[in-house]
Amino acid sequence: MALSNLPDLKSHVFVETPFDNLMQKRIGKVLIICSNYDFYMLEEDGRIDEIIFNEYVGLNLRYPPVFVHANTAAKAHRLLKNGSVDLVVVWLTAGSRASFEISLEIRNGHPQVPIVALTHYSYELSMHLVDEDFSAIDLIFHWNGDSNIFLAIIKIVEDRMNLENDVVNIGVQAILLVEDSIRYYSTYLPIIYRLIFKQSRAFMHEALNEHKRMLRMRGRPKILLARTYEEAEALYDEHKLNLLGVISDISYPRGGEKDDAAGFRLAQKIKRDDKYFPVLLQSSNFNNETRAKELKVGFLYKNSPTLSIELRGFINQYFAFGDFEFKDSRTRETVTTAADLKGLQLRLQEVSDDTLKYHIIRNHFSKWLKARALFGLADLFYTVHAEDFESTTQVRQFLTEAIVRYRKYRSSGIIAQFDRARYDEYVTFSRIGEGALGGKGRGLAFIDSFIKKHKLSTRFEGINISIPRTVVLSTSVYDEFMEKHQLMAHLSELTDDQEVLRVVVKQSLPEWVFADLRAFLASVKKPIAVRSSSVLEDSHYQPFAGIFSTYMIPHDGTNPEQTLRVLCDAIRSVYASAFFNTSKAYVKATAHSMDEGKMAIILQEVTGSAYDGVFFPQISGVARSINFYPIGHEKASDGIAHLGFGLGRITVGGGQTLRVSPAHPKHILQLSSPASSLRETQKHFFGLDLNPESFSISTDDGVNLRKLKITEAPQDALQSVASTYDLQNNIIRPGTQIKGKRLITFENILKYDSLPLA
Repeated sequence: MALSNLPDLKSHVFVETPFDNLMQKRIGKVLIICSNYDFYMLEEDGRIDEIIFNEYVGLNLRYPPVFVHANTAAKAHRLLKNGSVDLVVVWLTAGSRASFEISLEIRNGHPQVPIVALTHYSYELSMHLVDEDFSAIDLIFHWNGDSNIFLAIIKIVEDRMNLENDVVNIGVQAILLVEDSIRYYSTYLPIIYRLIFKQSRAFMHEALNEHKRMLRMRGRPKILLARTYEEAEALYDEHKLNLLGVISDISYPRGGEKDDAAGFRLAQKIKRDDKYFPVLLQSSNFNNETRAKELKVGFLYKNSPTLSIELRGFINQYFAFGDFEFKDSRTRETVTTAADLKGLQLRLQEVSDDTLKYHIIRNHFSKWLKARALFGLADLFYTVHAEDFESTTQVRQFLTEAIVRYRKYRSSGIIAQFDRARYDEYVTFSRIGEGALGGKGRGLAFIDSFIKKHKLSTRFEGINISIPRTVVLSTSVYDEFMEKHQLMAHLSELTDDQEVLRVVVKQSLPEWVFADLRAFLASVKKPIAVRSSSVLEDSHYQPFAGIFSTYMIPHDGTNPEQTLRVLCDAIRSVYASAFFNTSKAYVKATAHSMDEGKMAIILQEVTGSAYDGVFFPQISGVARSINFYPIGHEKASDGIAHLGFGLGRITVGGGQTLRVSPAHPKHILQLSSPASSLRETQKHFFGLDLNPESFSISTDDGVNLRKLKITEAPQDALQSVASTYDLQNNIIRPGTQIKGKRLITFENILKYDSLPLA
């Protein structure tokens, strides 16, 4: 395959996995039909609800089921009729047909309710069960006194109920277990489910907040149970693209009769499709190990005293559970590991070419990602092969870039909980603390989610649309700060802004906030805007925009402790601005009280570039959805924008900027003639002084901003936004190729579409 046929990562759109649509069908109420004595035994002194609840909590599972008991058929029918029973468990007793009769009655009256039988394992019972009618019973399990069997019963039934939606439609992974022995699959299922839940707890941390973590648990692998060769073959054929592996007995029914080589036949079929597909065969006949080795599949001896340990080991190693283990291609020894997606991205740059080839040939990356419910990235990796690339270097670059883009995509539109151990440049929006985001923070979070929902980030070729990287100190940080130092009443009484600032700045922020801010600064490379985000800001009816302060601080990375000190000073200064006289007067005029105006703080990378010690963007501005003063062909519904060169202070501060109707970007009144262009275009711009000493504690939030003339602007910053006045011909020429007076017209962008800004 030619390289040109590889997916174009720049235009590739990852598909969002609908975790909230997974596991829609759950077991909420379980009816157990048995004698009072058997139920007492199952309860273990009446604690079955407690045991299962503790199991669920311990495994980070939600929605533990409720258990109800019926000791007669009449009571069972009454409970089925009056309550929403999701699962029936009947107790089988040797010499009694009552359980089968009740099961048939329930199946006829409530065909949608699954029925599971539970029994002690004994030779007498197995002989008795041969002649019984099992048509009404979905599964039979062996009771060995371990309540974990109930967890396995509930989950295997839920997996069956959700198979079509979760595995077939959405692509959740599964493990196929082929076993006709009640005793053995009753032993295996609790072990495998515990491994799956342990795996789920590990990949929960790939999510960026608690809500997303719990949703990701729904993406855990499912278990498919087959008891005959025909069932196993059908399940494999239908779901082989979504299988992590197969665990199979060797002797089980095929064609209605016991086949002592059925497992070998299934393994041969699987290996013909994919020679690297993991298969584990198990048997009570140790001599079958030789044949299993010939087929290059795993083998477990059922009578081994370490059966459960060996089973766990095989699943962890071959079903892509646990950390990703990079192997030496010759010795198969582990050379390094990756615990998560971030680790995988880093390790890909370190491992040898041979190790990389070994794993991509076997499609290990895709399998590992699928086992961790990272389906969007896994599907992309599944489509590429080693032969698609001209060199291992290109393989490495492709995989790394894909991970980077996926991590950026995954974090967009999400309010992540700040985690100092995992935070990096790929987390777009995160929150420190548990309180509110405030008005600005809430608005930015909405814009971020809007961009992702409508796929705006890649709508225009070569342009990435996003919000700047943002961290919000929620209102809980403000509350803790104010309460710890008992500031509210005192600040409310002060009338001198300088005194307010002095009192607030000398107080310390909570220690845990310092640690988070230090981790934030370690990942940031640009200057930081420290913005107010009061809960009263951006209200529809009483907007507080512009009332509180916004400070900007430089960040060069050479002195992180100094930057941390300046950042904390700026944060405290924003807190203080809530108690300045103008703020108090506005709060009073809008019939609010000071304790209503809880303050969140937005820490945001400043967009732009550095030019000779000054930092600023080439374009800033304000867009409004309604144009209240339309001119000519303009319509009110078209909206209006005011564009400026340099920091946005020129725009929000009422400076001279360019008025643009996005519907008519080539018709700008200010540029209608050379005279008006010279008179009505921007004369000054603002930039941030990158000298750390330029910031000082002040009531003026522009203390370290420099106001410069357009004539002082660097020429390379003006190339795409300026035009030049040709004095000899009295015309305005786009660009800066000729000598003359520079005018901020944005003509190359608005008139000649060098950037589809309009």
